[in-house]
Amino acid sequence: MANDTLTDAALSALRTVIDPEIGYNIVDLGLVYDVAAENGTVRVCMTTTRPGCPATDMLKEGAEAALAQVEGIGAVNVEMTWMPPWSPDLMSDAAKAALGF
Repeated sequence: MANDTLTDAALSALRTVIDPEIGYNIVDLGLVYDVAAENGTVRVCMTTTRPGCPATDMLKEGAEAALAQVEGIGAVNVEMTWMPPWSPDLMSDAAKAALGF
């Protein structure tokens, strides 16, 4: 599978991961900062709404599990970061509308 196609498939899979505190998917919430695919390996850089978020491990594990289901992905590396800090400005327009921002 081409790297761009694999990246798109990874993003689709990540949209199935729901932040349990907000009830919306992590991609449209703006929690996923970067997704890169190369030779079957997908690297994800993501955050949470705040450092110390109690759902951090759950979101990271959810992302890893969702990506493991994608055909063509052989390895996954999910990195958590809090720089830059998340803000509602990072949400998609659809997420902002659904959540009243």
